[in-house]
Amino acid sequence: MKELNHLSEIYNSYDTFVIDLWGVMHNGITLNPKAIDAIDNLEKKNKKIVFLSNAPRPSLKVINFLLKMNMNKKHLKNVMTSGEAAMQAINRNKFGKTFFHLGPERDTSLFEKVKDHKTIIEKSDFILCTGLFDKKEEDLDYYKKFLKNYTSKKLICTNPDLIVHRGNVEELCAGSIAKIFEELGGEVTYFGKPHKEVYNMCFGPKEKVLAIGDNLRTDIKGANNLNLDCIFITDGVHREEYSNFADLETVFKKYKVKANFFQKELKW
Repeated sequence: MKELNHLSEIYNSYDTFVIDLWGVMHNGITLNPKAIDAIDNLEKKNKKIVFLSNAPRPSLKVINFLLKMNMNKKHLKNVMTSGEAAMQAINRNKFGKTFFHLGPERDTSLFEKVKDHKTIIEKSDFILCTGLFDKKEEDLDYYKKFLKNYTSKKLICTNPDLIVHRGNVEELCAGSIAKIFEELGGEVTYFGKPHKEVYNMCFGPKEKVLAIGDNLRTDIKGANNLNLDCIFITDGVHREEYSNFADLETVFKKYKVKANFFQKELKW
């Protein structure tokens, strides 16, 4: 693994750049200007950019979120989310018809077309997990107690991430609930990184792809699963786990992943 000073050193070896959003392009509050400069330069070189996010919402919702952050619309031609992939499967009734929504109210756009199929957990065919309930955003013990009697149902997780940082504040994600459900003995179907299916919606088999992300469990593991070259962004979700390069090697062994390059933040 090599420290990469500038993306400009290696960009010409790749056709397509699959880039994470939260933790690379923004921190949940503001855009990263150096990362924006990097994608500006990639577009000038006629490189394909795909933003691949584990957001549990349709791609259009994420695009609107980025526009409100003042990201230029020209950068948002290719945005795929785990929520979008899940929504397509749910709309086809892939897991049954009726579902119980486990997550905040802001995620209801995910099942807009099948909202009449939402029901109480006892009557549901499956559990659709997009995150944590409003006002129950920190108490994981609550979910252990709530879910222990429903492990016969399948849980659909629309965001495999365990946590994100909104600015400097750590927030739990749907992946934390899915992990609890599996520990209770339940079965989980995941949409999003690191699972191969979502990558197949982003690029073709002949494209030379570079993946860029800050999450070892999802971004880097996903790249490894597809044998893609990748850059690990160190000033992201794992930043509290190491203080120097030697620590970084230890953390990679812990997560059983590897990367070709690392950068503190994405920069041209």
